[in-house]
Amino acid sequence: MRDVLPEIMKWWRSGLGFGLATVVGTWSSAPRPPGAAMAVHGDEVVGSVSGGCVEGAVFELAAGIETPVLQRYGVSDDDAFAVGLTCGGIIDILVEPVSKETFPELGEIAASVAAREPVAVATVVSGPGRVGSRRVIWPDRAGGTLGLERLDAAVDDDARGMLAQGLTGLRRYGEQGERRLDDLAVFVHSFAPPPRMLVFGAIDFAAAVARVGKFLGYHVTVCDARPVFATPKRFPDADEVVVKWPHDYLASVQVDERTVICVLTHDPKFDVPLLEVALRTEAGYVGAMGSRRTHDDRLARLREAGLTDAELARLRSPIGLDLGARTPEETAVSIAAELIQLRWGGSGRPLSTTDGRIHHEIQHELSHELSHGIDGEAT
Repeated sequence: MRDVLPEIMKWWRSGLGFGLATVVGTWSSAPRPPGAAMAVHGDEVVGSVSGGCVEGAVFELAAGIETPVLQRYGVSDDDAFAVGLTCGGIIDILVEPVSKETFPELGEIAASVAAREPVAVATVVSGPGRVGSRRVIWPDRAGGTLGLERLDAAVDDDARGMLAQGLTGLRRYGEQGERRLDDLAVFVHSFAPPPRMLVFGAIDFAAAVARVGKFLGYHVTVCDARPVFATPKRFPDADEVVVKWPHDYLASVQVDERTVICVLTHDPKFDVPLLEVALRTEAGYVGAMGSRRTHDDRLARLREAGLTDAELARLRSPIGLDLGARTPEETAVSIAAELIQLRWGGSGRPLSTTDGRIHHEIQHELSHELSHGIDGEAT
């Protein structure tokens, strides 16, 4: 819903009602992940739930929606075209009417997203008599109810854990909130702050990496100890530009498993102390630019500094996938390609040379979406 939030807030603030369709479960080659949304008001449509495959059917349903309903599209790759899902797979979509009356917390949610304050929305998507019940959970408070205090308490605990990791997906409970039963399916949509990309080295390659990082949805910071190079004018796509010794800055900021660290300094006095810190953080990706000879020298220096083989094995250097990149922009694309590969588990090979499913199972710590189907299968 994050992508459609600016537009639907205009409708909501104006007192207009609209239909909201949200992907809550996927299997196989579903084109959009859980949390993808499409909103319909009259003839206006924003967002997408399937990349075009079932948009027409969802539009018709959302345009006249009066009560929340869970709708499934697609059955298999062979039969998908007949039901509209041309890329195969299965998607479950919750379609619900939204207005100030039915969703009074939407304004608070939008404010939290704008302020980068973590917030999760828990919605019952299947179960006797409660579909569409909603609760909004922040790290320190909650609003709304799913119908029972015990269920609210169980969902609050799970949602806060998912929110801390930036995870979105389904959780199952008994009617009274029992975790070992599956009478109810609750979709927890996490609006965690964007993952961070920390780019070290204020060079032309860093400007291109910052640009592609912003495009991929990261909060991008460029850091360099040299004030003449580390300026906002040189890095207009970065969210912030920091003038500080790289290792000192990294040691002072919060790093989690969604954080990407790109070391582009090309100078041992910068990158060795920096990598000493970086490889001992929880960062999901640590990459360093340089030739293979530079990499070998860097490894030797890091071993002398006391890093273990296990810590050094986390370093991706030379950085990026082998695309034959030469320019800063091409190099940034190769780095982005490696990040995407690690997030979703791709092979890095041309799709024309592979068989089987196009979309892989989630299998790396960089992934920040936890997706489960209505029947409990992980996607």
